[in-house]
Amino acid sequence: MEETKMSLLDDSFTSAMTLTNSGVPQVPDRYVLPPSQRPALGSSLGTSETTLPVIDLSLLHQPFLRSLAIHEISMACKEFGFFQVINHGIPSSVVNDALDAATQFFDLPVEEKMLLVSANVHEPVRYGTSLNHSTDRVHYWRDFIKHYSHPLSKWIDMWPSNPPCYKDKVGKYAEATHLLHKQLIEAISESLGLEKNYLQEEIEEGSQVMAVNCYPACPEPEMALGMPPHSDFSSLTILLQSSKGLQIMDCNKNWVCVPYIEGALIVQLGDQVEVMSNGIYKSVIHRVTVNKEVKRLSFASLHSLPLHKKISPAPKLVNPNNAPAYGEFSFNDFLNYISSNDFIQERFIDTIKKSSS
Repeated sequence: MEETKMSLLDDSFTSAMTLTNSGVPQVPDRYVLPPSQRPALGSSLGTSETTLPVIDLSLLHQPFLRSLAIHEISMACKEFGFFQVINHGIPSSVVNDALDAATQFFDLPVEEKMLLVSANVHEPVRYGTSLNHSTDRVHYWRDFIKHYSHPLSKWIDMWPSNPPCYKDKVGKYAEATHLLHKQLIEAISESLGLEKNYLQEEIEEGSQVMAVNCYPACPEPEMALGMPPHSDFSSLTILLQSSKGLQIMDCNKNWVCVPYIEGALIVQLGDQVEVMSNGIYKSVIHRVTVNKEVKRLSFASLHSLPLHKKISPAPKLVNPNNAPAYGEFSFNDFLNYISSNDFIQERFIDTIKKSSS
């Protein structure tokens, strides 16, 4: 069975790294987006120069300034569903080691990485290209390895054994982001007027999926994307990027380029927080552009409630004037949805919204 799976995948699987390394002068047809979906690179058309929020997280630990940080988080969540954080407590050595391990992984021979390839979104560790190379109508200029990361002791033995430093370096980063996520979800709960430990138990038992992405240099970046517009299923995504490339959609449906800030991490609200807040906060729609000269790496740490735990609007945020705007859903419901639906055509969260009539 395993051999059959491999031979089927081998026939259809060509990674973005392989294409870049072979020196293709153009992107193959399967990567070319319809004109209306192509990024307007190098022009201000369709992109906005909005100043995006940067929040100093050290304020959360100062009793007289915590309320200021909570207010800044609230404003950022309402307006963008997004903010960058500085002084977040993760040492630069841990961040740099994780990026180094990822670089070494994607530089491995193709045969080595293919040992982990899978098109099954339920696999706890899988290497792939695009979103799902076996079903994508349009392909995206991205290779990735995804693995479950919490609790670390349960999953780390399944992680790549090559490069030899991978488990140690990425493991330390995964543990650090889990702790940071806990602080952030407390602050976000507080900013909604909920108890700061509103989701404490669910977070401790929750899942963490680490998506390590490689966006190689692309010969025609104006024709393709690294990732299509989407929102994350998670409660929060903590993103580390090696260079700029991320864009978010603002409330006017303009694309805003997210600047690269040395040492900062990006926080994106996911669908679970939108539902929990009953729509007060929105999950952020984002996409990834690619670059002709630069290979970009990112670590997207997606934190969510336990696999089968349902999330619904917080009772405190529902009243006769504010009826529940969403049905409940779990991480598993999302996985089942993307297994059988094109989530580019319809966002998962739109399928659980209740009609206002």
